[in-house]
Amino acid sequence: MELKRLALLAIITATAVAWGNAQWVETSGTYTNGKTGCLAVSGTNLFAGTDSGGVLLSTNSGASWTAVNTGLTEVYVWAIGFSATTLFAGTDNGVFVSTNNGTNWSSANAGLSATGVSAIAVSGTNVFAGTNGGVYLSTNSGYSWKSVKTGMTGLQIRALAVSGTNIYAGTLGGGAYLSTNSGTSWSAVTTGMGNTTVNAFAVSGTSLYAGTDAGVFLSTNSGSSWSAVSARLGNSGSVYALALSGTNLFAGTWSDTVFLSTNAGAIWNPVNTGMGSTECIRSFAILGTNLFAGTNIGVWKRPLSDMVSTSVSTTQGEMPATFSLAQNYPNPFNPSTTIGYVLPHGTFVKLSVCNSLGQDVATLINGAQDAGYHEVKFDGSNLASGMYFYRITAGSFVKTMKMLNLH
Repeated sequence: MELKRLALLAIITATAVAWGNAQWVETSGTYTNGKTGCLAVSGTNLFAGTDSGGVLLSTNSGASWTAVNTGLTEVYVWAIGFSATTLFAGTDNGVFVSTNNGTNWSSANAGLSATGVSAIAVSGTNVFAGTNGGVYLSTNSGYSWKSVKTGMTGLQIRALAVSGTNIYAGTLGGGAYLSTNSGTSWSAVTTGMGNTTVNAFAVSGTSLYAGTDAGVFLSTNSGSSWSAVSARLGNSGSVYALALSGTNLFAGTWSDTVFLSTNAGAIWNPVNTGMGSTECIRSFAILGTNLFAGTNIGVWKRPLSDMVSTSVSTTQGEMPATFSLAQNYPNPFNPSTTIGYVLPHGTFVKLSVCNSLGQDVATLINGAQDAGYHEVKFDGSNLASGMYFYRITAGSFVKTMKMLNLH
C-alpha cells in the first residue's frame, strides 16, 4: 500500500511539474533591472541587455542571472551581438566590447560619432552598428568605425539583419533599407510596406520578415516587395520582436502578447498562457528547447513544443470573432500561393481570382463552409505573369486583395 501511495505521489508531482512548465514563467532576478531591450545566445550562455542594470548573464537557462558589467559605464543596453569570441553591447553611450563573456568590458567608439546604438549585426568580419545617426561599420572587432549611410535618408536605425551578402536596416518612420555591398550604399526597399517604423527582422532561407508599427510583413525577393502577413494580430500594437524556430514564427507586440504563426504569417494565435501583463514584449531568444522573451518587467521562458501544440489546438478549437481575408503567401508567387481567410460562423463562401480586366480566371471556393480558419492553394502556372486579384464574398463580408504572379 505504501509503495502504491508513493508511486501515485510521484505521478502527481511529475504531472504538476509538466503543467507548471507548460506556460510562461518569469525567470529569476531580472525584474529589478528594468526593461529587457535585447536578448542574445552564445553557446549555453544567455545574455540580457537592460535599461537600468547593464548586461546580465545566465548560464543555466534563466534559472539565475548575474550582472556582468565591469568596465561597462553605461547601464542602458539596447543591443548585443557576437563576432567569433568578441561580445558587443550597444548602449546610449556607444559600443562596448568584451572578449571574456562579459567579465570585463572596454569602450570601442573610435570614429563612432553617433553614440545611441540600438542594433548590432555581424557579417563575416564586418560588424554593423545601427545608431541614431545611421549605420556604422567596423572591420577590426569594433576598435574603429566608419559611417556607411550613402543613400539612406531614414537615419535613426531600429533593427539590422544579415541574409547572405545582404544587409537590412529598419528605420524609425522610414521603412527598410538594403545594402548589397557591405554598407557602402543603401537603397530603400519599402514597396508594399511604406514608410513605417521597422523594429525587428527575422530571416529564414529566402523569406525575410519585418516586425513593424503596422504589423508583420514578408518579403520573398530580398525586400524588393513586401506583403502584410498580420491576420489575427488585430489591434495588438507595434511588433517589437520576431523569432523563428523551424517553420514556427513568433511575434512579440507592444500590447504584451506573444503570437505564433505556423504558416508564414497567414494565421496567428496568441500563446500567452501564464505571462500576464508585461507591458511590452521587446525581444526574443531561443536557447535549447525554450523561447525566452525580454519584456518591460523581466525575462520570461516557455517551452517551444508547448506553444506549437497550443497554437494548433487554438486554431482548431477557438472560434474567430470577425471575418478576415489574409494576404496570400508567398507574394509575389511562382507558380503557386496560399490564401487564408477567417469565418466567425458558417456561411456560403465564394472565393475567386480575376485578372486586371476584372475577368474571372479561377473559382477556388463556391459553397457553404463552417466557421474557422481556412486556407486554399492557388496554382497560377497556367496563367500569364502579372497582377491578379482575389475576392471573397461571405455573407455580407466582401473583400478584394492583390497578388502578383511571376510565372
